[in-house]
Amino acid sequence: MSEIELVCTELGPALDVLRGSGFRLDIIYPADSPHTAILAKDSATVRLTTEPGAVPADALPQFKPEFVHTPTGEGAGEGRAGMLYRDLIPSRLGGRYIASHIMIPEGGPVSDWVHYHHVRFQMIYVRSGWVRVAYENQGEPFVMVAGDLVLQPPEIRHRVFESSPGLEVVEIGCPALHPTLADHEMALPNRLGDPQRSFSGQRFLRHIAADTPWTPFLTGEAQETAMGQATGGIAQVRTIRTGGATLTFPPHAGELAFGFVLDGTARLNSHGDHPLSASDSFVIPPSEPWSIEDASSDFRLLHVTTAAIE
Repeated sequence: MSEIELVCTELGPALDVLRGSGFRLDIIYPADSPHTAILAKDSATVRLTTEPGAVPADALPQFKPEFVHTPTGEGAGEGRAGMLYRDLIPSRLGGRYIASHIMIPEGGPVSDWVHYHHVRFQMIYVRSGWVRVAYENQGEPFVMVAGDLVLQPPEIRHRVFESSPGLEVVEIGCPALHPTLADHEMALPNRLGDPQRSFSGQRFLRHIAADTPWTPFLTGEAQETAMGQATGGIAQVRTIRTGGATLTFPPHAGELAFGFVLDGTARLNSHGDHPLSASDSFVIPPSEPWSIEDASSDFRLLHVTTAAIE
């Protein structure tokens, strides 16, 4: 099969032209701001790109820790399937991690297709609204609402069908640059398979907030998840509320220590004092203590940590 590289100035219009002439989209990346797509028709393959040479690395990029505070005012741009993506870790920590605040303002059907990703870790957490999704061998489509999350283990097929107006989710992935690959053969939903099936040592996880009790965490409370078991120890995820108390976090021994403010206001004590409000996010470097202080009564935080990923 022959392959041609076409360099364009804008990916979207050029992609529409090729798809309109019968080319099938097989791969696109990155999801938050696509610059490259691979399409096929008969015996021809076209690599369409605005950034020649920008390809996902075979090896996992080296982790480069740093303190990051991303205020809510940062803008969002159009990403894959017409969704709006707000970049929460602009430096990507050396290309190791990507975190996106994804929004669908209008709601309704989503122009998604059955696809999968080459990743080491990927999770989606619903901040507000609802979204209907389906996953390989997990039965009928289901609805996720605020506080729910899924772990998308490596290469599990999935699809987004529709959402409420004002849907907001937080997605975290490793590595930062990874392709979205279409599966043209599989239709979702498909049969209900083994819910404990292993995907590269991980298993699908659906966490339902409404079924999860609040339990003590430091001087506050948290809704814990089974992320540690599902990932084989790669990650831990919880929703935290402080009850107005100061929360002092011990140094993290792994890689990522990420926070996203779901509601309320507070002050982050790390590398100085930083006021926090809803939709702010931050990353704390490993081996450094930090604290949440002066939190409002409605303050809630999405807290994600990872081990050293091989």
